[in-house]
Amino acid sequence: MGLDRWTAFAAQHRRTMILLALVSTFAGVALVLDRPKGTLLEWFAAPLLAVGGGVFAYVVWPRATAETQMRDSLASRFLHFVTLRGRLQSAFPALGVAIIVVDLAYNMLLSATPALQTEDTIVLLAAATLLGYQFVPRRFARERDFVLVFFIALNLILVVPLLVARAYYANFEHSVDVYSWVALAPEAGAVLNVVGVANTVHPVSGFTAPGITFQLRNAGPQVTVVITTACSGIYSFGIFAAAFVAFVGTENERFTKRVWALLALGLLTAYVANVLRMVIIVLVGYYADTTGTNLQNMLIAHSYAGWIIFLVWIAFFWGIILKFLPVNRSEELGVVRPQIHVARCGICASALNIALPATRCSCGTYYHRVCFTAEGRCLGCGRTEMAESPPATR
Repeated sequence: MGLDRWTAFAAQHRRTMILLALVSTFAGVALVLDRPKGTLLEWFAAPLLAVGGGVFAYVVWPRATAETQMRDSLASRFLHFVTLRGRLQSAFPALGVAIIVVDLAYNMLLSATPALQTEDTIVLLAAATLLGYQFVPRRFARERDFVLVFFIALNLILVVPLLVARAYYANFEHSVDVYSWVALAPEAGAVLNVVGVANTVHPVSGFTAPGITFQLRNAGPQVTVVITTACSGIYSFGIFAAAFVAFVGTENERFTKRVWALLALGLLTAYVANVLRMVIIVLVGYYADTTGTNLQNMLIAHSYAGWIIFLVWIAFFWGIILKFLPVNRSEELGVVRPQIHVARCGICASALNIALPATRCSCGTYYHRVCFTAEGRCLGCGRTEMAESPPATR
């Protein structure tokens, strides 16, 4: 298939391209954050990220439609709010450096090990995003906002609760496995009892995490599976949830009942998939292992099942959800229809009109003259000179 035919196919099947981009991108992110070390899967992270990012940049949000269809999304308005109408964007590099310093200091002074763990990777990726945010060209604004919102959500879901739990229990040297105790082990144990695998959930000496004890089906010994934070699958849940929030926020202009319903459904199904993952791992050991196998089958399932279930579930769930997400038909077919875009002030975000004199910076950002005079510089590039006054709409 030639390049022209491929481009035409991609334009006509935008929902399929969205699904491909989501699945490949976040499979790659999952492998980066929680890769199965020592297996072939860990080498797939970079190719998956490259494919997903390329499809997002050149098919899902193509440059040909960016200017005519540029709009204020939930994500852009959120970032506009938290940066005080863009005033704090110039401080992003300094904030990124500060986050890196704080994370390294935490590892050296409070953590059980100075080595970088999964939570450190999440924090450092967010810091790198802040460092590079202002260097991303304006035409990639949606991708840039998507990545930043994704890492903000990922830290709020995975890192902040862990730090709060460690502070609450006054235990900074060990992982506090609250998620495993409250929302995973009891539920997985209940499902296993329903399907005929008798088990008990209990504390395990030497661990802060719970254990699930069961007996192998082939009259084998009792086996105890300790569900630590690293083995709980919470990283897959967090990646899916953060991706869902970032994509819905980037694709929608306001919260509606449908958006709230999709967000709730996405978080719920990600949680159910994680419980299902743990159940399947135990079932593999229950049915496939014997005294002679030394639990090798369950260990293989542990190494691969979490990532595979996560990937299959994303593909299944997003395949259904995209049937209900509104997609602009002209955008899906690659047809660019003329639209009137109301220029907005880069400081107050209000629409420009003939009642208030406006101006434009050399970088293309619009301002009310009174807003620019009060600020004294362009928030986007820092210039102090302005171009000719623009029309109210274009």
